[in-house]
Amino acid sequence: MGKDRVSYFYHPNTPLHYYGPSHPMKPYRMKLAHHLILAYKLYNKMDCYRCHPATAAEMAHFHSDEYVQFLSKITPDNLRQYGSVLQKFNAGDTTDCPVFDGLYDFVQLYTGASLDGAVQLNQQQADICINWCGGLHHAKKSEASGFCYINDIVLAILELLKVHARVLYVDIDVHHGDGVEEAFYTTDRVMTFSLHKYGDFFPGTGHIQDVGAKDGVGYSVNAPLQAGITDETYLNDLFIPVFDKIMQVFQPGAIVLQCGADSLTGDRLGCFNLTTHGHADAVKHVKSYGVPTLVLGGGGYTIRNVARCWAHETSVLLDEPISNEIPFNDYYEYYAPDFELHLKPDPSMENVNINLDSIRTELLQHLQDLQGAPSVQMQQVPPSFRILNDDQNEDGEDSKKQKKPHDAELYDNVD
Repeated sequence: MGKDRVSYFYHPNTPLHYYGPSHPMKPYRMKLAHHLILAYKLYNKMDCYRCHPATAAEMAHFHSDEYVQFLSKITPDNLRQYGSVLQKFNAGDTTDCPVFDGLYDFVQLYTGASLDGAVQLNQQQADICINWCGGLHHAKKSEASGFCYINDIVLAILELLKVHARVLYVDIDVHHGDGVEEAFYTTDRVMTFSLHKYGDFFPGTGHIQDVGAKDGVGYSVNAPLQAGITDETYLNDLFIPVFDKIMQVFQPGAIVLQCGADSLTGDRLGCFNLTTHGHADAVKHVKSYGVPTLVLGGGGYTIRNVARCWAHETSVLLDEPISNEIPFNDYYEYYAPDFELHLKPDPSMENVNINLDSIRTELLQHLQDLQGAPSVQMQQVPPSFRILNDDQNEDGEDSKKQKKPHDAELYDNVD
């Protein structure tokens, strides 16, 4: 069996956006990750695409028209005109979702990349699609939340549901994937699996008893964790056994994996003690099932470690081992003093997770109680976007122009 076909989506303008001087979210981290991927020459092993900017109509497949229009018009200069509307949509200086220059361009780019990846998976043009700029899992239908404005994950899942009867969402960010869970809380066509810090921690959701509603009862799977969890306990006590049971019971046609790097040791906002090896082992385990997978970024607030994590996970997804010694690149000094790729656990951090056995037992029982994988009549699913061969036009006649997925451009120059 050959290696997976991997597509990588990136736009050089995405990391240039700036939330503000005291804000922990730094889009610049994506540039560090991208340059590590270049320095390790991983780009040679995958198809690299410049994503298309998502349109207002595409974003309105989940978000309200009014909210999308608000995002398209708001700027730091006209902020005062919006007053109560800012409060309604949870944006502005008094929230964790500031209005900054180029905000709408920013959300268009990270969302467009996730949609491009979903379309390629639907068209079987790739086995794995990577968008490290995406994974903004807190955004709601008509509200910004937790540094997230547009929920690219929900939009990508909706795209995948055009072709796949069932889609699995897996979230290894330290924060609960509340926006995605909420969007699909009442359906059995999407299962959400989130492992996160719970209790006096943003966003405050993700209790083990939050299992879904109506048709979706049993299809929200939450593993509430405490500070200090280590690679071994995270993977062996929870992630691997629960994920394996989900795959057995749910049998998804596609997977969306959110790889928030704030679950790493030493994160500015996180409180777990995972290393880059442990975090990537979760990714590797998902990959081992050979199901079409969209891999996204997410949180991560110690930016040098975010870059380390996502560069390493790119190598894992490509089955291309890379050196622990970081190669010289434009941001080499960020990795001082050791200039090494991998993180070591913090020996002074106590693992206060004492009830993982009971959490695992309860989750496995929830899954056992499901009646089996739901099915849908696929003729009711909307037709997918059609990509033409090099020598065909819309009517199937000869043509020299190829229609590309959502106008994603294949990179000639990956810088």
